[in-house]
Amino acid sequence: MPAVSVSLALIIFAAGTIAGSLGALLGLGGGVFLVPFLNLVMGFPFTVAAAISLTTVIATSSTVSAGRAGKQLINMRLGMLLEVATAAGSFLGGVTAQFVSQSMLQRLFGIVAVIVAVIMLSRLRRRNVILDPNADPGLLGGRYHEEESGCTVTYRVKRLPLAVAASFVAGNVSSLLGIGGGIIKVPVLNAWCGIPLRAAAATSAFMIGVTATAGATIYYGRGQLEPALAGVACLGVQLGSWGGMKFGAAASSKWLKILMAGVLLIVSAMMFMRGGR
Repeated sequence: MPAVSVSLALIIFAAGTIAGSLGALLGLGGGVFLVPFLNLVMGFPFTVAAAISLTTVIATSSTVSAGRAGKQLINMRLGMLLEVATAAGSFLGGVTAQFVSQSMLQRLFGIVAVIVAVIMLSRLRRRNVILDPNADPGLLGGRYHEEESGCTVTYRVKRLPLAVAASFVAGNVSSLLGIGGGIIKVPVLNAWCGIPLRAAAATSAFMIGVTATAGATIYYGRGQLEPALAGVACLGVQLGSWGGMKFGAAASSKWLKILMAGVLLIVSAMMFMRGGR
């Protein structure tokens, strides 16, 4: 791992800012972008990159949750239900990561990224909203003001068992790869569980902080977390998160999905190339 220096801290701060912006914009957490940068570009061991990334996921979650509070995008009831499964998966993933090779983790990262990208591209025109503001959202559904249509929209939660199962897998993948569980939850909630992308992203951002904390505890206990670099990365992520939220409020769901898929495909290709060496 490179020696800690002022120049390294500045580079990681800048990377954290970009990762935070994209992570807040798409509800994935900045880890999906920060882990490849630290591992492939900076030469950090995968577990060290994952440990730093998980701390920034916590920062992203705090910033986005605070910024979106009061806008009704965060579905608190659904989020708390799914977080039970996610936290359990996260703890298991943090333990499992200690016994899996770095090349295997890189390939797994690439596979997950490709699957998510394909799902998002296949659902470009689906918005999952009911334009009647008086429609019944059900026990776990919700409603919020949508900028695109300029009115209050409603949505209902479908296939709850699938959402719970996906949350467990998301927690496991989160700790294994050092990313926010949103990389699994956001596409699944949007594609198959009837939740609009903005609401899925906001609810995911609320949950990923708890998920990352469960996994980060394992890495910290094993001495794989560099506190100084993690702190710098967190500052950059928080700064970038505010910018991502402001841009995301004006962007269309279609282009957010295309951006998500494009970034994930690039990251996947990089991970497969490195993991095959």
